[in-house]
Amino acid sequence: MAAERRPPVTADAPFGVYVHIPFCRFRCDYCAFATYADRDHLMEAYAAACITEIDRARIDEGMRPATSVFFGGGTPSRLPADLLVGILEAIPRARGAEVTVECNPEDAHPDRLAAYRVGGVTRVSLGVQSTVPHVLAGLGRRHGANEAVDAAMAVAEAGFSSWNMDLIFGGHGESDADWERSLGDVIGLDAPPPHLSAYALTVEPGTPLAGQYARHPDDDVQARRYEWTDRILGQAGYHWEEISNWARPGHECRHNGLYWEQGDYRGIGSAAHSHRAGRRWWNVRAPDRYVKEVGQGHRPAAGEEVLTPEQRSFESLALGLRTPSGVPSGSLSDDVDLDGLVERADGRAVLTVRGRLLANSVTARLTVGAGGRGPAGTILPYA
Repeated sequence: MAAERRPPVTADAPFGVYVHIPFCRFRCDYCAFATYADRDHLMEAYAAACITEIDRARIDEGMRPATSVFFGGGTPSRLPADLLVGILEAIPRARGAEVTVECNPEDAHPDRLAAYRVGGVTRVSLGVQSTVPHVLAGLGRRHGANEAVDAAMAVAEAGFSSWNMDLIFGGHGESDADWERSLGDVIGLDAPPPHLSAYALTVEPGTPLAGQYARHPDDDVQARRYEWTDRILGQAGYHWEEISNWARPGHECRHNGLYWEQGDYRGIGSAAHSHRAGRRWWNVRAPDRYVKEVGQGHRPAAGEEVLTPEQRSFESLALGLRTPSGVPSGSLSDDVDLDGLVERADGRAVLTVRGRLLANSVTARLTVGAGGRGPAGTILPYA
């Protein structure tokens, strides 16, 4: 059978907790996430509701200790450090658990970072996006290029040995030289990030960017910049960890790996998604409604789905294809159309750089079992 066979879940299997922090100072016009720039007054009540949801999950679901915790958003660093650490303290964690907090450069103050370290945070992810002023302005980002550099230095000086920077390429007004400058600025830091995420700007329906056609990215330009990114980062000692992620050896993001390996995770907070043994459920989207539901003793879930064995097998393959581990060679046909898109060795098929650019097309050619193709439109856990 071509589908992946994964070992059964055991008590010591990786388990993640994702905490959604929906607050932002400003909302970027390309953002489609469940974030809000006008709900700061809910912060204390929201943090308390998250702790209540965690406590109930421990009692009602037997939530086991987390091997990784990820605070995403939104802007987690928008939440006062004591409130964020209070949520973290409520989460049962395994020894040596990875704990990541997304942070905007303008929030990376030494006192905040020190509070994170004392509170148990092991990893910070800086949302830098670019180091070129006019590119930042075109993306609607409010921090300056110097703030990004200062934030990187502050994270390193705070003692975080493993941390990440997020970059975005393809924004309106960005030239090839601008993108090369951002990459050069980042890897040329005195203490460069050991993990880098580089995302092609995408146009999401319903965002302000969606209706501004003149600002939409060019696919060919983005493809060229992606190829440069992989080459430049490879020369700097990074290896690709997933289509949009690169890491130096030993600095891979364990929490992201949990998603790509189809592991179990518990989502806490508004709009957070959870997965357990093929069952997925998600919480109500609005933070005020989330606080109300939890406060009234209700489960804040908005919906759920149970995946069929075929769906799980297909997702296992689709997720594996995004990583260097690839998929069993037999799960992809020997179609000539795949020439140059995958490399086959030792019974595995792994995407080439060009294949990563056309990953959706390759995924559509995956087969599950003896011949049936995977179901179209399957929702991946990070979608």
